[in-house]
Amino acid sequence: MPEMDIEKFVNAPGRDEQVKEVRAKIDALGVEYIYLQFVSVTGKIMGKGIPADHWERIAKKGFQLVYGATVNLFTNRHGDYLGYGPEAAELVGIPEPETMMQLPWEPKIARFYCTLFRNREEPEDPGAFLTADCRGNLRRLHDEFQNKHGLQLRMGTEPEMMWLKRGEDGKPAGGFSKPFCYHIDQFESLRPVYMKVIEYARKMGLDMIQGDHEDAPGQLELNWEFDDVLKNADRLSTYRQICAQVAREFNLIACFMSKPFMGVSASGCHHNLSLWRGGEQSFRRVGNDPHNLPGMKDNYMYTVGGENTFMPDSDNPRMPGKVGLMAIGGIVNHLRALTAVGSSTVNSYRRLWDTGFWAPVFADWGFQNRTTGLRVSAPGRFEYRSVDSMVNPYLMGSVILAAVRDGIENNLDPGEPEERNIYEAIQAGKDVRKLPMSLGEALEALANDEIIQGGMPGEMYRLYHEYKTDEWERFMHTVSDWDQEEYIDCLP
Repeated sequence: MPEMDIEKFVNAPGRDEQVKEVRAKIDALGVEYIYLQFVSVTGKIMGKGIPADHWERIAKKGFQLVYGATVNLFTNRHGDYLGYGPEAAELVGIPEPETMMQLPWEPKIARFYCTLFRNREEPEDPGAFLTADCRGNLRRLHDEFQNKHGLQLRMGTEPEMMWLKRGEDGKPAGGFSKPFCYHIDQFESLRPVYMKVIEYARKMGLDMIQGDHEDAPGQLELNWEFDDVLKNADRLSTYRQICAQVAREFNLIACFMSKPFMGVSASGCHHNLSLWRGGEQSFRRVGNDPHNLPGMKDNYMYTVGGENTFMPDSDNPRMPGKVGLMAIGGIVNHLRALTAVGSSTVNSYRRLWDTGFWAPVFADWGFQNRTTGLRVSAPGRFEYRSVDSMVNPYLMGSVILAAVRDGIENNLDPGEPEERNIYEAIQAGKDVRKLPMSLGEALEALANDEIIQGGMPGEMYRLYHEYKTDEWERFMHTVSDWDQEEYIDCLP
């Protein structure tokens, strides 16, 4: 009988040594409790906690949890559990030793990311990788892509979010600061908050590089160095956890909802991507003593160097090389379906309807052109713009890989870059496809795009489609304040 995926994972070369290294870290740091984390289809962090005394047993056997936890254990509008019913089997989560990180706000606790598997006793595919695990899917899809094309996808994200005041009722009471973009005075007003975020982020391996106040109330963007697509997604998830903790400490709300206010900019999460050959791992100090790290060294390693295949290879310093153009061709060709993942909520489309705030609404590309869905933001990288602060970065990475792979394997032509304001180009007669303008329209585009569905393998597309279709239906099933105000006295 062939060895199960779960046993191959647990018995991987070098893992026993890592498990022992974790035990030494636990004892040296005084860690008493462990969070075993994975990521749901919507990007929510799920998992279990165990006393650190049981580390070795959990590292070998894993923990069990109902399949529905990958779909947040929420019910649909009919009251049925989304994705999996109560009769479904239980998954097995296996912690990854290299992801161990002591929580800087509670040193007695350490977190681990986990890979998910089907139960060892299931009649079909026992112990196989669980395709409801978006994080595990991204790792496997990226490994497959690298093995086939010799290219590594590196990603950097721009995680805008808003710091809101918390009213006496616990609900949002407006943004903490004024909506003045790049104003140091407003940035300074949030200094205690962002400095605490940066303190925690650096301790957890994020190499913070810049930050600013954006143009919505309480809106900040703090950036860290780009890296391998999976590691960057882990750091974005970590960043969100850090913001939630800092919000608790300051009695604020860390808001990742894209558009809590109309009339000001929404919170986006632009993805800057590039494809590389070669490179090596480099350790980042980020304010830590390399001989006394609060987590495993892998958390502080970044991929650097190699050949950036997006760099220009012609006399035009702005025009990407051949690989880059094919990658753009894949993304532009699939922009409508990609929007269902990048703009994943009903609220996401408030961003596209609120005019005058640079939100991308057209499936085109250009150089420094913020009116298109994709732009060459600098030589050697592309900025994917149709993505907001609610994105699941693991799903986004996976479907971008699917689009890029299609572009490379089928030599897709992106067409000429649009250097005009896209609205002026349309007035001049250019035929440009519009991006979906509602979640329902985006889900329909995704349902008609098998290539992008390929970035959501196995159970993943079914689960995502079911979850988001229910979200759209619940919205359509709701009478809002707008309905009341618009129609309550409309007749006679």
